[in-house]
Amino acid sequence: MTEKKSILSNIWVVSLGAALCCFLWGSATPAIKTGYALFSIAADDTPTVVLFAGVRFFFAGIFTTLFGSLLQKQVLAPRSVIAFKKVAALAMVQTILQYFFFYGGLTRCPGVKSSVILATNVFASLLIAALIFKQEKLTFIKILGCIVGFIGVVLVTVAGKSVDYHISFGGEGFIFMSSLCYGLSGCLMKSFSRDESPVMLSGWQFAFGGAVMMFTGFCLGGRFSGFTPLSVLLLVYLVFISAVAYTLWGLLLSHNDVSRVVIFGFLNPVFGVILSSIFLNEKSQTGLVTIISLALVCTGIFLVNKKVFVRRKEDA
Repeated sequence: MTEKKSILSNIWVVSLGAALCCFLWGSATPAIKTGYALFSIAADDTPTVVLFAGVRFFFAGIFTTLFGSLLQKQVLAPRSVIAFKKVAALAMVQTILQYFFFYGGLTRCPGVKSSVILATNVFASLLIAALIFKQEKLTFIKILGCIVGFIGVVLVTVAGKSVDYHISFGGEGFIFMSSLCYGLSGCLMKSFSRDESPVMLSGWQFAFGGAVMMFTGFCLGGRFSGFTPLSVLLLVYLVFISAVAYTLWGLLLSHNDVSRVVIFGFLNPVFGVILSSIFLNEKSQTGLVTIISLALVCTGIFLVNKKVFVRRKEDA
């Protein structure tokens, strides 16, 4: 008797769920920039930026844990020393180190180059899952799909903008380290989810990581003000993005190959460009270039998931 597969393994559920996550993360770009303006935070004020991010992640963790506990009708918490160590490891990689390198490098690396380098997190996820964790096989078609999707990201990010090729460890190097942390965190989430609830892991790692970031940012002199109904509402939305997107992403990773899910990450910068153009009136390539870019990203997604799509078609 074969074990019934979870609905989260259905390729269409994966596609819709992962695309929703990427849309939410894409909307975070204009939302964070708007938040900086409402709370009078300078983008190069790293301590305050870290404090602001810590507040967002801490409350995302609280929200995720409370909501997950209500849905499962039990308190979601690490129930052993081993479980707590998993939460701490995930918080260190996914939240603390990832955003330490991200914010540390962002002030020294132009936005265009940052977006391109961050897109390498899909490659990092695939290589770490296949070569280190042995969670799946590294195939030519998966690599090809990643390359095609990456070209789409580069196209929508770089088109019409000048890019210098200077590389420094504290700038571009930090952004690349952030991508590696992202790739490692996804593999850790999949591995840890075999024995622990992905919702519990997401909630507690956010709360723990957010608390560390708040403490660090505050100790370094970070402060922000400007609390109004509008700014608080925006902060609530940012909390919602982290809580929903990361939790859903973690659930999808726990039921699927890493490559099947992370390939959708190429949609993040595409959504970011489109939504920034709409809500921030930023000049960007939102015409033919964006359409071609989106087509390339979708092609890459299809290539990585080709076998699953074909199998579903044959079974229909």
